[in-house]
Amino acid sequence: MIREFVSLSPGETEEAGARLGRSIGSDDVVYLQGDLGAGKTCFVRGLARGLGAAPRQVASPTFAIVHEYADSNGRLVLRHVDLYRLEDRAADLLSVGVPDALGGAPVAVEWPGRAIRDLLPPSIEIVIERAEGESRRIRVGEPGLLRRES
Repeated sequence: MIREFVSLSPGETEEAGARLGRSIGSDDVVYLQGDLGAGKTCFVRGLARGLGAAPRQVASPTFAIVHEYADSNGRLVLRHVDLYRLEDRAADLLSVGVPDALGGAPVAVEWPGRAIRDLLPPSIEIVIERAEGESRRIRVGEPGLLRRES
């Protein structure tokens, strides 16, 4: 099943992430697809908030590859992975320990096309596309379903 909606602002994009964050489990892997500046990190801010972490902690992990976010009790609630800079996909993923980061907390993966899907199996796929102005078209679906629809 694909759910689709339009976000009219970054705040609405973040709220969409928060709604998803309140419903995902600790072993879920969320793929976020979209162009640079589409709102993927904004959506992850909402995921973090929905899981109990402070959204202000969330920044694009482009240079660190993996960021971890905890709730106010220090409990890990979300891992945020950005694969934008990876060159040699398999070697890079293994060298930064991404497969070891799975489990124990949900994982949000930006630029999943740069990963080897066997190492990072998704539970949920999100596609964010720019619309008019600050509006975004957001589609949420099961793994592979959005690719079949495109």
